[in-house]
Amino acid sequence: MAKKRILIMGAAGRDFHNFNTCYRNNRSTEVVCFTATQIPDIAGRKYPKALAGKLYPKGIPIYPESELLDLIRKHDIDEVVFSYSDVRHEYVMHKASAVLAAGANFKLLGAKDTMLKSTKPVIAVCAVRTGAGKSQTTRRVCETLKQFGLKVVAVRHPMPYGDLAKQACQRFGSLADLVKHQCTIEEMEEYEPHIARGQVIYAGVDYEKILRQAEKEADVVVWDGGNNDLSFYKPDLYITVADPHRPGHELEYHPGEANLLAADVVVINKIDTADGDCIEIVRSNIREYNPKATIIDGASPITAENPSVIRGKRVLVVEDGPTATHGEMQYGAGTVAANKYGAAELVDPRPYLKGTLIDTFKKYPEIGTLLPAMGYGGKQVKDLEATIAATPCDSVIIGTPIDLRRVIKIKQPSTRVDYNLQEIGSPTLNDVLVDFVSKMPKGKKKSK
Repeated sequence: MAKKRILIMGAAGRDFHNFNTCYRNNRSTEVVCFTATQIPDIAGRKYPKALAGKLYPKGIPIYPESELLDLIRKHDIDEVVFSYSDVRHEYVMHKASAVLAAGANFKLLGAKDTMLKSTKPVIAVCAVRTGAGKSQTTRRVCETLKQFGLKVVAVRHPMPYGDLAKQACQRFGSLADLVKHQCTIEEMEEYEPHIARGQVIYAGVDYEKILRQAEKEADVVVWDGGNNDLSFYKPDLYITVADPHRPGHELEYHPGEANLLAADVVVINKIDTADGDCIEIVRSNIREYNPKATIIDGASPITAENPSVIRGKRVLVVEDGPTATHGEMQYGAGTVAANKYGAAELVDPRPYLKGTLIDTFKKYPEIGTLLPAMGYGGKQVKDLEATIAATPCDSVIIGTPIDLRRVIKIKQPSTRVDYNLQEIGSPTLNDVLVDFVSKMPKGKKKSK
């Protein structure tokens, strides 16, 4: 029989994992190519032969998604596998319609084929949208488990923006590892908060290899999900974070709704800054669509290291890049801090954008009067630094998970904001995790 010819639509994350788990050693299929979107500078490269396996000695080319329909026709593609996240259901079906009209099948892969089974208990922390507060929830879970005397290893959703073969399996246990692995700003934003708390975190491309390495030093593996994707590992406890600043999105995005439906626990985050009616919309949707889920109310209170840099000042707010772009949030922690501490004005950076940031705002025009901390490569980092320098403001609010001043020079006075998860009322994550640990097999409760 002729091999089924496959094209995988992706964004340098779920697409590679789907290939590794379903197609790498599958002789009945041939993955002809990947397409890439969301993340800059992925298209034009290859998924390397070192990761693609013996069936692909030349590797697999990666093309811009804009060439999708031409690729289907040119390569006689039989099936297109949609493999990225944080997009509206309507968006997915528009892509499906285009693929079907071009003559190919359209496919989504589910948990049975893509979730790897661990020899250790797994807790997955996912979200309904990027920027919902998944990272601080993951940190809270890790810290609580360690208080029980357990060895915890976190595994982060992929962000392979460099040499894919070298990034197959990465371990981060110190800030020096960030330099060693030449991490981008986006990677540091996810890894550094764990490292600062003494937490080991893994990431990379080959998540089977990563899992087997992590298991060697863990009593519990915590999946630190990203981009509101599904967990790559089969969880024993599934925690999903919902965002009342975007009520209704928990039912409108792929695969965020799947995360909501699969959850054992749903954390409604940011209730300290959200409208009460919006909170109730999210709570009602959880109760209607996943009535068995335990609901935990959470807040992520914002603090600033130096409020005087904000009070009465004309401020430039720099926010987390993915949250402000495909996450579609027009404000973040920095904006909340500006309002909380009485900034006189939010300075619009758009007239002063440099280089690649001009393209970012063209692609995401709804960003508004904040500056996303785009740093997927050296050019973007330089453009970010130049844009901040050119913006006529009294001070800069750094709303990113890392201190940008370690990465770029900021000439204006600046202050960093911080936020951590706080549960409100009961039940709490501690209540859930006490029950989880009590049910762990005796031999898996604590490594000797």
